[in-house]
Amino acid sequence: MKTARSLLAFLLVSLAASAAAQDWPSKPVKIIVPFPPGQATDTLARLVAEKLTTALGQPFIIDNRPGAGGVLGTEVAKNSAPDGYTLVMAPISSFAINVALQPKLPYDPLKDFAPIANIGLTPQVIMANPKAGITSIKDLVAKAKAKPGELFFASSGNGSASHLAMESLQLAAGIKLTHVPFKGNSDAFAQVMGGQIPIISDAVPGAVPQVKGGKLVALGVASLQRSPYLPDVPTVAEQGYPGFEVVGWIGIAAPAKVPAPILDRLNAEIRKALEQPDVKEKLTAASFVTAGGSRAEFTEFIRAEIARWTKVVKEANVKTD
Repeated sequence: MKTARSLLAFLLVSLAASAAAQDWPSKPVKIIVPFPPGQATDTLARLVAEKLTTALGQPFIIDNRPGAGGVLGTEVAKNSAPDGYTLVMAPISSFAINVALQPKLPYDPLKDFAPIANIGLTPQVIMANPKAGITSIKDLVAKAKAKPGELFFASSGNGSASHLAMESLQLAAGIKLTHVPFKGNSDAFAQVMGGQIPIISDAVPGAVPQVKGGKLVALGVASLQRSPYLPDVPTVAEQGYPGFEVVGWIGIAAPAKVPAPILDRLNAEIRKALEQPDVKEKLTAASFVTAGGSRAEFTEFIRAEIARWTKVVKEANVKTD
């Protein structure tokens, strides 16, 4: 009898969820962006919101909630009702790197959220000041081994993707560099372009203008294939470090317990959107490569990324500010 009651309860809950999903969306949907307007996460959020608004017939509204490196907005999303009317952008920083860096993070990306879809990918590019006499990863490693700890690199902050990219290279190559963190990319780039610090890493969108403008030299792209935006720049893997990869990503998620039919519908519509020529064009303009894939694939991808960055942070003894 108990088993029968449990089965009946399960069926009733399933039917209720299915009915709710059929009516969804019946009002505007909010997409929380845990970063300020104008940043890459915001750009991709607005691109997706526009397409979902058209496809699903209700406004998808951007709600920027910056603060604490993405933690603030992500926590707001975690505490939202799991009804499909609040979504959150899920970039590498708040859904993987923060987990590795912050033991007391107020959310768990895989327990408190349901990943929906990965949207765009962009690898790191390791660069040098043209006057540094470094034109390849081989040059960088040779100089670092000749004078351990005497070669400096700038980053946009402790625990940033640009910082962890260089820590990953040090671990892979067995070298020791000295890290100089700044409060954001602008100051870090200014120091490297001014010649005070020789090395920096940044994602493709930030790297391309500096490299194509001749202000910095690209030493290597941290993806397994060459970037279509810097096709003449070899990957780090090509230069003696097989499998070396540091790729940023931006996806979208919902609070845990949102009905699966809603999540499936969102995934399907986002994947359709990513195949549309105008979306591809806008992603290209932002120097991103289209991601896509199923909900399960994105979930496992996040799991693997958390494991990867937890290992790097531990082995490199990375500390936040």
